[in-house]
Amino acid sequence: MRWRDIDTLDCTIARTLSVIGDRWTLLILRDAFLGARRFEAFQANLGITRHRLADRLAKLVQHGVLRRERYQDRPPRFEYRLTAKGLDLYGVIVSIAGWGDKYMAGATGPPVERVHRACGHVATLQLACEHCGAAVTARDMQARPAAGRREASS
Repeated sequence: MRWRDIDTLDCTIARTLSVIGDRWTLLILRDAFLGARRFEAFQANLGITRHRLADRLAKLVQHGVLRRERYQDRPPRFEYRLTAKGLDLYGVIVSIAGWGDKYMAGATGPPVERVHRACGHVATLQLACEHCGAAVTARDMQARPAAGRREASS
């Protein structure tokens, strides 16, 4: 199977990767969560080529993860803002960052702390059961077929 066909798999992880599974896209999302909105800011932060950045931003807009908002008429210029769908990716980005903070940060520690605005404390993302509130890990979970599973072709 070719990478461009990954969205055809009967797997929501594969379908998600078809939208955000590129290294530049994840870094664009990271910067969007850190407040970048303008093309020039993304490019300056990432050092990505204009063509590649335009391609990744267009894809995120096409999939409803970002929306373009005009901030200047002459010449027309746009900002890229996270949509509700994009904001829902916060847990994904913070989970990746948490793994990196634990295993890739080095001796001086992670370069960024995430501070909970309500209490002012450094916070980490923790996976919990939405029904009982208990923390869960991979060992606490099991996967089973669900209603959205495609039937195997005969």
